[in-house]
Amino acid sequence: MSKRDFYDVLGAAKGASADELKKAYRKKAKELHPDRNADNPDAEAQFKEVNEAYDVLKDPEKKAAYDRYGHAAFEGGMGGGGGRPGGGFGGGQGDFASAFSDVFDDLFGDMMGGRGGGGRQRATRGSDLRYNLGVTLEEAYSGLQKTLNVPTTVQCGECDGSGAEGGAEPTTCPTCSGMGKVRATQGFFTVERTCPTCSGLGQIIKNPCKGCGGTGRVQKERALSVNIPAGVETGTRIRLSGEGEAGMRGGPPGDLYIFIEVEEHKIFERESTELHCRVPVSMAKAALGGDIEVPTIDGGRSRVKIPSGSQSGRQMRLRGKGMPALRGGGTGDMFIELAVETPVNLTSRQKELLREFEGLAEDNNPESSSFFSSVKNFWDSMKG
Repeated sequence: MSKRDFYDVLGAAKGASADELKKAYRKKAKELHPDRNADNPDAEAQFKEVNEAYDVLKDPEKKAAYDRYGHAAFEGGMGGGGGRPGGGFGGGQGDFASAFSDVFDDLFGDMMGGRGGGGRQRATRGSDLRYNLGVTLEEAYSGLQKTLNVPTTVQCGECDGSGAEGGAEPTTCPTCSGMGKVRATQGFFTVERTCPTCSGLGQIIKNPCKGCGGTGRVQKERALSVNIPAGVETGTRIRLSGEGEAGMRGGPPGDLYIFIEVEEHKIFERESTELHCRVPVSMAKAALGGDIEVPTIDGGRSRVKIPSGSQSGRQMRLRGKGMPALRGGGTGDMFIELAVETPVNLTSRQKELLREFEGLAEDNNPESSSFFSSVKNFWDSMKG
């Protein structure tokens, strides 16, 4: 069976430039690769035919011989392989491997993290960032829109993230051929390590960008607007996708995670959606009963009725005056704990009235009076 014309195999015109031939080869090889044509039994043979055609046409000497003599240049000892009998395919394995790496990169580059070849960038995703944000309890109650100034790295504008001067693309590392790793044989073992020339990137930059030093990124502080929802608690995490550090060599950026810390309040203590506070009341108000006003987290005030005879530690509930639930589910309650205050700095008249009250209390409570008498007698006996 006669061989097809190599230009027809690649789908290229005769006289095509090296770049045009390479582009045609990569297109055909990618199209006919056996891994992409599992149902086509002829794909492997066609793929080999494409590789054979490109191996000849990419070499200037072989191409000149083929253009003049056709397939006969590599048959019957015509020496189209640079003076070697039999046609010159045997000595070009290194060049063929280099050419094939371009196709391999196209097929599997995404899975392998952007392996090099043909000067393509080896993109690396940027790092995630953490920002600790303090908010007041009032802000946690109502929610707010807040502008943050976040120090981070962004893509260099001078090289568009490539890291090369003038925006030129990096070149394949000659040490590892774009693999990012090199292998060394030690006896029966083969050791693989990171390429020392490119530090595992698979590419090198001959002329680094002066603006970023070849990293493709520069330090900058960005102003970001973030929505803090009502009901956030300490430890709540808010994710801003794509707002982290810029990726290396044009890679995608990382994410920004905002961790909320709700500041302590001088009046209220929080337990999930509940609020607790201690409210001072006078001794007379606690004894006689009455109404008092207490502050609420929304900035208002609520009137609370104090029953007569209330003691310190007594709790009362204000429904719906607590914190909103972060993901819906209504609003919690507010609990008031009474703290009965003992009067200080009494005037003479106030002292007189309290003594009179104490006497009347003993007259009205003989059991209480008897109790105090028993306590007094006990202490007197101890002193004796």
